[in-house]
Amino acid sequence: PVYANSRPASQPARTRHYRVPVKKNTMPFSDTPDYAVEVLGFIIPIGGLLFALLYTLQTAAIPMKYQNRRKGEYQEIDDEKNPALGGSINEKDEETQKINESLVRISGLISKGANAFLFREYMYMVGFMVIFGAIVLLVLGGIRNWTTGLGTAVAFWVGCITSILSGFIGMRIAVFANSRTAIKSNESIGAGFNTAFKAGSVMGFALVSLAILVLMILIEVYRKLFFSAYEDNSDSESGTITMYECIAGYGLGGSSIAMFGRVGGGIYTKAADVGADLAGKVGQGWDEDDPRNPAVIADNVGDNVGDIAGMGADLFGSFAEATCAALVLCAQSPDLAPHFTSMGFPILIAVGGLFACFLTSFVATHIAPVASEDDVEPVLKMQLLVSTVLATPIVFGIAAGFLPYSFDISGKTVFWYEAAICVTVGLWAGLIIGFITEYYTSFSYSPTRKVAESCETGAATNIIYGLALGYKSAIIPIICLSITIFVGYTLARMFGIACGALGILMTLATGLTIDGYGPITDNAGGIAEMTGMPKHVRKRTDKLDAAGNTTAAIGKGFAIGSAALVSLALFGAFADTVGITDLELIGAWQFAGLVVGAMIPYWFFAMTMQSVGEAANAMVLEVERQVTSKKEQYGSVDQKLDYKAHGYEGLKNDVEQLLSSNANQAKSMNNPQKLADNLSGLIRQLSLKQEALEEAHGKAVGAANPEALETSDEQYAECIKIATDASLREMIAPGALVLLTPLVVGFLFGVKMLAGVLLGALASGVSMAISASNTGGAWDNAKKYIAAGNLKINGKVRGKGTDEHKAAIIGDTVGDPLKDTSGPALNIVMKLMAIVSLVFARSFPSPDKGGYLQQMVGH
Repeated sequence: PVYANSRPASQPARTRHYRVPVKKNTMPFSDTPDYAVEVLGFIIPIGGLLFALLYTLQTAAIPMKYQNRRKGEYQEIDDEKNPALGGSINEKDEETQKINESLVRISGLISKGANAFLFREYMYMVGFMVIFGAIVLLVLGGIRNWTTGLGTAVAFWVGCITSILSGFIGMRIAVFANSRTAIKSNESIGAGFNTAFKAGSVMGFALVSLAILVLMILIEVYRKLFFSAYEDNSDSESGTITMYECIAGYGLGGSSIAMFGRVGGGIYTKAADVGADLAGKVGQGWDEDDPRNPAVIADNVGDNVGDIAGMGADLFGSFAEATCAALVLCAQSPDLAPHFTSMGFPILIAVGGLFACFLTSFVATHIAPVASEDDVEPVLKMQLLVSTVLATPIVFGIAAGFLPYSFDISGKTVFWYEAAICVTVGLWAGLIIGFITEYYTSFSYSPTRKVAESCETGAATNIIYGLALGYKSAIIPIICLSITIFVGYTLARMFGIACGALGILMTLATGLTIDGYGPITDNAGGIAEMTGMPKHVRKRTDKLDAAGNTTAAIGKGFAIGSAALVSLALFGAFADTVGITDLELIGAWQFAGLVVGAMIPYWFFAMTMQSVGEAANAMVLEVERQVTSKKEQYGSVDQKLDYKAHGYEGLKNDVEQLLSSNANQAKSMNNPQKLADNLSGLIRQLSLKQEALEEAHGKAVGAANPEALETSDEQYAECIKIATDASLREMIAPGALVLLTPLVVGFLFGVKMLAGVLLGALASGVSMAISASNTGGAWDNAKKYIAAGNLKINGKVRGKGTDEHKAAIIGDTVGDPLKDTSGPALNIVMKLMAIVSLVFARSFPSPDKGGYLQQMVGH
């Protein structure tokens, strides 16, 4: 069928030339040749890959060898074992050798666990690729023509493979760099920062460069196969519109893999994290990353497969979908479609953004590097601001050089600078959304501090305040998105909205760099703890990780905002393709579609939350089983325990003196409030003594039977297996819900109801994603705020071990799946439903006839 914006096949083909013919002297600059698109589209991404390779080699050059080296910055933290500040002790001393052996073992376990999960997940993905690719081929080939079916299927497979490769590259560099970040943090906080930042840059620049390069190659190949492209602006078998609709399969492939990567990785990471917290911190009173916790390796593996591989696939999908949506809309313009230079505009926006991010990266590594703890967060935030500022003039330069002075699209005349304005508004909206997210989730500001203060009255008020914060945090981002949508549609209709999506993704390389930095420093801290590195190393990695948590929240806001605009851009391409650009929302099927669409994110959210809960429950039971087994081992060596050698007598005397002095004070005290205050202080002191007594007992057990305190590789592997099995099993149902909904609605109920479903899912999904992610982020940072000793109530510090801290841990545990599983995965819900609708748009029954079920019932 030929819809409203399609040129009839009988219309004469336009003469191919470089620029759209317009009135004399109306072009902003001279004609730009076709090869300019090819030069920029290939050279800059290749340069980005080489830049990523350079940083990979620099990271690899760091030896996997800890040296017992000191820096004066932390001389008060460690003991007398390191007498020479800035010097080093013999690398062959027993303590250093033990750390190096643990370093190799722990980093190997994390790498092995991440590889095992990804390879099993990729087996599922390959099966999905074959089956769904065959569906694309048969449905589009049977209903339209086999050229379209095969072209779309091939682009789909290419998108899937590129998405898999993008996630794998990110995961490999992360597990490669985490131990090296811990090693370099022993030298200085600046050295640790540079290692993590460069590793994050590898992910950011490799992913964006690869995405652009593969898309350029796909377009070049399809230019040869679709011989009428750029000459026949119709939906004929070899015309421009058909070619770019086939290329949209690239976005479908990327988003489909992102669905499984985000959901599967998200379930894995939070099942391990929640399980480790409940079984270790809550159940046993262990510190985070305590090597006695069998779930701790699975937790560190989860950071890589969820926050790195899953996030990489997610944002690759956003890039591919936004670019494909803009290309499809461009192809439907009679003024843009005949010219390769103008059709290259969406890709060149991404190329320009990549170049801006390249320049920005040197600010963090050379111009204004990290010199102290206080520099870390400002340097990371500066990356976003500088990249946005640099990208702004690049947008106008690309628009002036590659778009005609004016062109018609979706029935509106658009000037080149209006397209540039649409991109720029999206670009700056992304930055504002990121900074608003930081305001609501960083404990440097009042919202998260109020959540921490609410812990005074328990976990219930903490959760109430956190939920309220999340809902409130959605207001300004939604307004920013609304302004972007309004400006885009007013200036350039749906193409303007697509330009806004391209704008928000211009700084994707920088966003990915910062996002990748966070999990790497988190893993580095865990490795420092588990290998027994000095306390100053863990303190430095905690400072790096604290900044990473804040910037990770910024990255989530950025990803959600881009997903909303990408979804709407895809909706616009879908609407233009099926000819419902003037959709009437008043109608039975449209109303029904809106309500059903608004429900889909809640259904999806419930499925993923329940999956995390079930997997975490299995993890807790496994850890408890192993702990019980170890306690039985303790009992078997009771007769051999030498407590005196580990300070038990001194600790016992301290406890006796504490109890005795407080008992005497209680006898003479008449003020109940003062007695209550004394009891509060006594409880804190006794809690510290309890930890010291447990440590003395552990050391005695370890001396009598070293194996009783160690967690074996097999015990770690049991927890990894639980998380892997649960995540792979549970990711199928949510994925099927999102993939099948637009197909069922489109074929059975028609494209008008499907349009309602897409808009409903977008409207509810974006608000839900923002509030869930920010709620979880605020709970996480409220816990860190209290743990750092920053919370004071009635002039008294309420830090680790207090009731307030325990309440904060409960909030953080509840928030983990909100901010790292269900919330971010809603990005995919919005985008994937829209790209499926776009790819199958011309296969659905026409808008006038309605769906097959509508035709049967006569409505």
